[in-house]
Amino acid sequence: MLRAVKILIASDTYPPDVNGAAYFSYRLAMVLAKRGHEASVICPSRGVRAQSFLRQGVRVFGVHSLPLLLYPEFRFSPPLLVKRSIRNFLRASRPDVVHIQNHFLLSNAVLEVAREFRIPVMGTNHMVPENVAHHIHLPREAEAKVRIYLWSRFVQIYKQLHFVTAPTATAAKHSQRPGLGKEIIPVSCGIDLRRFSPDINCSKRIQSHRIPGRLILLYVGRLDKEKRIDVILRAMPSIVERVDAQLVVAGPGKLRNDLETLVANLRLKDRVTFLGHLPEEEVPRLYRAADVFVIAGVAELQSIATMEAMASGLPVIAANAMALPELVHRGENGLLFPEDDAQALAAAAVTILSNEPLRRQMAERSLEIIKVHDINKVVAQYEMLYAQMIASEQTKLRSDLRSRS
Repeated sequence: MLRAVKILIASDTYPPDVNGAAYFSYRLAMVLAKRGHEASVICPSRGVRAQSFLRQGVRVFGVHSLPLLLYPEFRFSPPLLVKRSIRNFLRASRPDVVHIQNHFLLSNAVLEVAREFRIPVMGTNHMVPENVAHHIHLPREAEAKVRIYLWSRFVQIYKQLHFVTAPTATAAKHSQRPGLGKEIIPVSCGIDLRRFSPDINCSKRIQSHRIPGRLILLYVGRLDKEKRIDVILRAMPSIVERVDAQLVVAGPGKLRNDLETLVANLRLKDRVTFLGHLPEEEVPRLYRAADVFVIAGVAELQSIATMEAMASGLPVIAANAMALPELVHRGENGLLFPEDDAQALAAAAVTILSNEPLRRQMAERSLEIIKVHDINKVVAQYEMLYAQMIASEQTKLRSDLRSRS
């Protein structure tokens, strides 16, 4: 284990934002603090003014921010507005290592200031440009140019770092771009196996939301375009013809009204329950109330929700896309279906939901597969990278001192 050091995590998104980078930043900081390190986070504030607070042993410094025009619930921090604050924060805190989570405005500004102070910096890539470009609602040709620009910015910024990681081997390969000049290291986002477990009591979860006493097919996550929740909904008529099932959808997103309209058109109102965004403490009970987890997303660099479901002892039905097959082993802990194929999804769901011994067998396999993603094992890997960065920087400093003397 790495000796106690000061680690600054920089991210352009942080809870209550709902996305993988935000959740990973939060969990990484919390576990580092529990392991005796001085962990801090720098991120956009929830309002125009800067704000600083202590949460579970982690100092969170929210710098000045503004709401995004199309998504006001997300905020961004223009470098001209925040660079002085970043410089003051780094001067006062003097972290041993900086770990950025993306290559957007705030993370890039933190990188520039860290280099001024000769603080080693590493980064994790959580971005798929397709997930960003379609939110801007541009013509297809313009979207392609945005994707090219985002990848070029990724290379321009991440090539300056000591190490670059990505959550899976698939994500590392997908992010390996010409000009980066270094191999991307796969390191899981990790999962708290104590918080998500088959032993969680789920009875209160069912009662509080009046979910019918049927077999439950569960989706947890954002209700956004790339998540393809409409594919799950289009599979439901075929599913309910064969098994007595209820689809439960938990998570926020701009597509909820559209999805509810689709549910009405498919005459599924009594078969689909939308829960919206749930308090953090309720999520583990929801997983335990379910029988099967389903995810149809086509741009998952890992999928934290899928890992939570597996840790809770659920079989998984997933699109055969991006990194999902690294978690869902066909025929072992779940089934894969061709992306956007609602009928194949339905067939997979019927196969698992109608066979209780198969569900139990797949649930046990999920629990086995997820063990390697234990958050403590993940943080130990990051501690090794941090130690190497610190040692490398100290060697450079000694070399510089000798050359000047």
